[in-house]
Amino acid sequence: MTIKIREAVIEDAAHIAHVQVESWKTTYKDIVSEDYLSSLDKQIREERWQKIISEAKTYVFVAEEEKGTIVGFSSGGIERTKAYAQFKGELYAIYILEDYQYMGIGTELVRSLVQKCLESDISSMLVWVLEDNTSRHFYEKLGAIEVNQEEITIGDQSLIEVAYGWLDLNNDFKA
Repeated sequence: MTIKIREAVIEDAAHIAHVQVESWKTTYKDIVSEDYLSSLDKQIREERWQKIISEAKTYVFVAEEEKGTIVGFSSGGIERTKAYAQFKGELYAIYILEDYQYMGIGTELVRSLVQKCLESDISSMLVWVLEDNTSRHFYEKLGAIEVNQEEITIGDQSLIEVAYGWLDLNNDFKA
């Protein structure tokens, strides 16, 4: 199977929303409450993605299979909190439909974002991952180091989120 990674366009918003909602339901099914997961609304997410893509402040990449179906995406840009001066960039989100995970697509989505960041003079990057998400080790394999942990709320649950980072994308990112 051939997967093409490309920058997202506004017409991809519905597909990105689908991937995001479906990925949340599989990735977080034993972490986040079922009530919260069942409340995720693809239409609301689609509208958000239309806005995000049209504003062009966020880099968004999609993974598209041969038939044109989007099976994953990544997004990122400038680090949002300004609390981590050593990190100029941030990987905001990366999601891949369950049937397409563990095929190297995630690495390619992150690699595309890293390349775009480097082209934009963003040479370091942070990502936040739920502590109970087993996929967090993916970032360790890509050379990220644990930076911090914070408590967050999703729905009515308190969860721990772990920050991973690459201080120097040119040397620390291992793809």
